[in-house]
Amino acid sequence: MKIWIYRHYKWKLYEVMYVAKHTETLEELVVYKAMYDSDQFWNNAIWVRPKNMFLENIEFEWRVVPRFEYIWNKKYKNV
Repeated sequence: MKIWIYRHYKWKLYEVMYVAKHTETLEELVVYKAMYDSDQFWNNAIWVRPKNMFLENIEFEWRVVPRFEYIWNKKYKNV
C-alpha cells in the first residue's frame, strides 16, 4: 500500500500516514488524515480503518468503485 493521498468515493481527500498493526490480532490498520475542515468532527481529523476495508471496492450509485482511490502527486495538484 502506498503512503500518499487517496480520494474517498464521496470525493473528499485523505492522506495515508501509516499502516499499523493491531496489538492483539495483528490485523493491518490504515491510519489516515482528512485533508479538509469539518464542523461535525474536527479539522484534519485522524482516522483508522482496517486495511482490507480501506482497499475494498463498494457499490455506489449503481456501480462498483474503490472505497479509496490512490491519487498520484501530479494528479492531486490538479484536483
